[in-house]
Amino acid sequence: MTIPLTTPIVLVVAYLLGSIPFGLIVGKLFGGADVRKAGSGNIGATNVARVVSPLAGVLTLALDATKGWAAVWLASRVTHGAANMMVIAGFLALVGHCFPVWLRFRGGKGVATAAGIFAALCPLATLLAVLLFTVVVWYWRYVSLGSLAAAAAIPLFVYLLWAPHFAPPEIVDFGSIAISALVIYQHRGNIGRLMRGEEPEFSLGKKPDQA
Repeated sequence: MTIPLTTPIVLVVAYLLGSIPFGLIVGKLFGGADVRKAGSGNIGATNVARVVSPLAGVLTLALDATKGWAAVWLASRVTHGAANMMVIAGFLALVGHCFPVWLRFRGGKGVATAAGIFAALCPLATLLAVLLFTVVVWYWRYVSLGSLAAAAAIPLFVYLLWAPHFAPPEIVDFGSIAISALVIYQHRGNIGRLMRGEEPEFSLGKKPDQA
């Protein structure tokens, strides 16, 4: 029996897509490490790169971004490009990543998943945010600071680059801000360490840190 992909089902699928703990899965595939018990304990790409290997980190980054992109793409296909449903599906995918039901609602910080969401919504804005992230990390050596800068800036980038001479729908504005706010909230511990001067600089060495 085929179950039709109605809008409510798509939104549930978006959350479930986002909740797939690729960092944990990749860590176990690349040597059996449980990334929740090493480094910062985070299941995101940065901790996977440090605890397991750079290749595992890149793979985690790609997979986490893909699930955000896929949630928006699926909503677009089912709703024929309805911006409101695309944004809601993307936000739910991010919620799934940050609060996965499989891991007792303790997930990652959402940077890669948010990047995938915005890549589906507004590729040019995402490219600009990635460039900003790269410059900040290169200059200051803090992945968390780069993530915060990109998250804070991308709602403005989306607004400016949505379409030539056209502002995005209000739902896109509000959704972009909500996605950005959740990513920033997930970095609240990093913000405190940055303010105290205790945030570790980025490196690929396998040593405990708080990134």
